[in-house]
Amino acid sequence: MGLGNPGPEYAGNRHNMGFAVIDALADKFRADVTARAHKALVGRARLAGVEALLVKPLTYMNLSGNAVAPILSEMKAGPEDLIVVHDDIDLPLGAIRIRKSGGAGGQNGVASIMGALGTDRFLRVKLGVGRPPAGVDPADHVLSCFAVDELPVAREVAMRAVEAIMAVLKEGPDRAMNRFNKNPEKHGETLD
Repeated sequence: MGLGNPGPEYAGNRHNMGFAVIDALADKFRADVTARAHKALVGRARLAGVEALLVKPLTYMNLSGNAVAPILSEMKAGPEDLIVVHDDIDLPLGAIRIRKSGGAGGQNGVASIMGALGTDRFLRVKLGVGRPPAGVDPADHVLSCFAVDELPVAREVAMRAVEAIMAVLKEGPDRAMNRFNKNPEKHGETLD
């Protein structure tokens, strides 16, 4: 499940990185994510030998749990079967972090899912969108579009998130975390 806000006015926003990853998965695996179910757009794809449902909630970010819980129930799946992809302002632009559980970290979509499921035990693929500049409200920052010079990094991290999801499915979350949760500064990598 990729988190974001529906509608053209939100396309390209930092908050819609989860939607961008679902779109990238749909493109790569030729999935059609246009069917409507339980307040979401959904499409089926076979990822690493696993039948997956690609989901983009239409509930707006802060109510994402209203789409997640009924979809999991209908699929007879549990929180352990869920991968949530979302933006994270506490990570630098271009960084990826995979987590198996934990708090919402101020991400209201994740908080909504935790409330709806009654647990924090679901996998997250967090995509760094950077902290807001001084004097800019974090809500305004995540609802802003990427600057022209940031767009290549945003596109690249969406593609790496697809790789991270595939690694989770093929190798398991622990091995995927070892591969993708490294700090770029400590490993001599650059994000641009």
